[in-house]
Amino acid sequence: MFTLSHVSVRFRVECAYLGTPYSGWAKQPNKPSIQASVEVAIATVLHCSLADISTVVAGRTDAGVHALGQVFHVDVADHVILRPALVARLLKRVNGALRTDTIVIHSFEPAVEGFNARFSALSRRYEYRLADHQAKKNPLTAQHTATSPFVLDGEAMNTLGQALLGLHDFQAFCRPKVGSTTIRTLLDYRWVRAGDNVLVATLVADAFCHSMVRSLVGAAVSVGRGKISVDDVLAARARGARTDWWVTMPAQGLTMMGVAYPDDGEVALRANETRRRRKAAD
Repeated sequence: MFTLSHVSVRFRVECAYLGTPYSGWAKQPNKPSIQASVEVAIATVLHCSLADISTVVAGRTDAGVHALGQVFHVDVADHVILRPALVARLLKRVNGALRTDTIVIHSFEPAVEGFNARFSALSRRYEYRLADHQAKKNPLTAQHTATSPFVLDGEAMNTLGQALLGLHDFQAFCRPKVGSTTIRTLLDYRWVRAGDNVLVATLVADAFCHSMVRSLVGAAVSVGRGKISVDDVLAARARGARTDWWVTMPAQGLTMMGVAYPDDGEVALRANETRRRRKAAD
């Protein structure tokens, strides 16, 4: 793998995908992934080897999780020839090389100086769709809607969402990763009843740790069915340990909706600030 000192250009890419057929964003041996698929397509279009490109994503989605507004950057080694005519047609050609309807590239453009898909991000926004016992099941949305056999109290679930907002250690909702912090700022967490009476959650944070979104949804389901109280969840968060009071909900209902970034002139500063903050927290 080449180093950043040998990068001739960095591209900013926005994409969407149906996560059902994939093992997640990240490459895994002998398993289909979003990252492997897009890297093969890009290398094919650029007529280079996989070792000549490197991708970094805003949020590494788990197996089965979908995206409508995922962002990643791709670095290209300096010896790869990037003719202007080719660069102008990258969006169309990479979509063609993907040869699938489950991944779509929405934009493929040279990145501004200092842009980093992961560290320049201000926040990530997710949506979770959940059809409880009150909802009308819809086969057309089944691939991105989870189900629950219970009648859920949406008002109680919203009360929990508001109570969880702010800067906290969310270790109780995260699968631990050695050397990584679980301190996050949850900016928004709310539930609404949408079409067909399906419950839809919106969750926004500066970043999410592994399985955090689906665990937050699981806690809301336990509160919504009356199994535990809001105070129980807050107490579990304060203890900072995983609990069996709720389950991590299925990936099926989760979609990454978008990533927010600062103005172009501030992306490098944001990336540096994020790196310093993460290093200090770790």
